[in-house]
Amino acid sequence: MSQVELENFDEVVDIICRRVAEKLAQKGLLTTALADLAGGQGCAECSGCGHCVSLKPEAVKNIVASGAERIGAKTGIRGAGIDAKMAAMIDHTLLKPDATREQLMQICAEARQYGFATVCVNSANIPLVARQLRGSTVKPIAVVGFPLGAATSQAKAFEAREAVQAGAEEIDMVINIGALKSKDYKTVFADIRTVVESAKPHKVKVILETAQLNNEEKVIACSLAKTAGAAFVKTSTGFGGGGATVEDIALMRRIVGRDMEVKASGGIRTREDAQKMIQAGADRIGASASVAIVTGQDAKKGTY
Repeated sequence: MSQVELENFDEVVDIICRRVAEKLAQKGLLTTALADLAGGQGCAECSGCGHCVSLKPEAVKNIVASGAERIGAKTGIRGAGIDAKMAAMIDHTLLKPDATREQLMQICAEARQYGFATVCVNSANIPLVARQLRGSTVKPIAVVGFPLGAATSQAKAFEAREAVQAGAEEIDMVINIGALKSKDYKTVFADIRTVVESAKPHKVKVILETAQLNNEEKVIACSLAKTAGAAFVKTSTGFGGGGATVEDIALMRRIVGRDMEVKASGGIRTREDAQKMIQAGADRIGASASVAIVTGQDAKKGTY
């Protein structure tokens, strides 16, 4: 199968599914309403969110009238207990190397459902995520040079360009930590600048991996990111042996001022954690426990 065919494979499958549903409906084997919900006239990018009851009430009524005794659907999420303002500050994240298609589709559905700012994934998963989020306000974002930051600047730039072409609307890059600790600031600056230029016009977040840096290195890294034209500084990958702290967020905010944004990521598991980061100066929260955070539920311990 050619590359072009591979790129269009999911679209071809969707078309086939719709046509089969239409044929079944014409033969009376499937109600028109059910065909709608299957994709014929329904949501442009159905991700299995389970909200047909609220989004397609007439179609659901027709299904019931045709003999259905039960409808499977998720409950609404805009009621009491949901922190919508906080949700709009969250990058809903899945960066595990073994993330499956089903898991990726699930986090996209959750992002649409709860109103998260973005879905943050590895660059190879951007095509799927971009399709799932199409038509929503949720942005797909990709990590670059992740999680070590030790790739060449040219490799990071290439990955950023590919991710943007595939639908990424923000890029989170990992800083060259070794160069920073070696005081090779020219290399660090050039590394960030190269990715910033490659991702234009989209925003770039620079991941500092703060747990591996002393305060002097954090200050220098923030200054270099700001000078290189990045839009954000970000604490952690979630894979580097430590996560965001209130102290680091406060320090980063003082260094970059209000000219840049600050993202807290790594180890944020509860609403209380997120609130502390926001109070310290964070503009964005990166988390895999996003649903637990906005609903106030307990989240299981784990990494991205």
